[in-house]
Amino acid sequence: MKNNDNGFFSRPWVMRVTSLILALFMFFYVNGSFLRQTTRQGNESALMSDKSQTIKVPLQVSIDSKRYVVTGYPQYVKIKLTGPSALVTTTVNTQNFKVYADLSSLGVGQHQVKLKVSGLNSELTSHIDPGTITVNIQAKETITAPVSVQLSSKTVTDGFEVGRAKPSMENVQVSGARSEVAKVAKVVAFVNVPHTATSTFGRQVTLQAVDKNGQTLNVVVTPDTLTVTVPITSTKSSSSTSSTASDGSVNESSTNGRDTQTSSATTSDQSSTGFSTQGGSSASQSAGNSTSK
Repeated sequence: MKNNDNGFFSRPWVMRVTSLILALFMFFYVNGSFLRQTTRQGNESALMSDKSQTIKVPLQVSIDSKRYVVTGYPQYVKIKLTGPSALVTTTVNTQNFKVYADLSSLGVGQHQVKLKVSGLNSELTSHIDPGTITVNIQAKETITAPVSVQLSSKTVTDGFEVGRAKPSMENVQVSGARSEVAKVAKVVAFVNVPHTATSTFGRQVTLQAVDKNGQTLNVVVTPDTLTVTVPITSTKSSSSTSSTASDGSVNESSTNGRDTQTSSATTSDQSSTGFSTQGGSSASQSAGNSTSK
């Protein structure tokens, strides 16, 4: 009798199917590992690849602002950053660096200055545009100037009138380059007066230093704002008061006239009475004389 205990697994087709299954398993396992490794390497390569980006940043000027005033420099400059992609992106978003012009060792006059950058990561390179600027340094001067209020209109709705506007400060300080400060003619507070205004109102307005032609000057006004009070009064009430005063004086004059007439009449009566008495006395005296004779 034949032994068939291992007959099933010893058959050729069973071995072939088993081998195929194992081969497929190994194939998918190896390919999955390869794909995961490729993806990870791709992400690392993307993070480590270089990138360039240009942004606009404010230009800072380093100088003794109590003694000098600087003009002629741009408010913003462009800077091109190059380096690892992730680092460039972070730096652009945070902008934790500065571009500046160091003028601390320079005096009055015109100078060409090379711009510098600080606070930038050492793995990044930068290119500033423009790389060099021309500045004009002037001595700073401060003066005291009176505030002049200008109203947009001096007429309002019928029955009301605009009074003299009054600023909360009569004088302010004006600072800037000596050449600019010398041009200051006045400091103007412009107030817009609504045509429908019927009561006194106040406005917070910005001050402007202007020259004799009314052109705004490049100076600093301190304080730069103040409150202006514009009085609005009723013309009807003042007319009524004037009329009452007029009527009162007329009535008073009439009364005085009547009192004068009465006083004159009384005096006349008294005079007439005196003359009559005097005449009577004379007649009595004449009669007495006749009797005596």
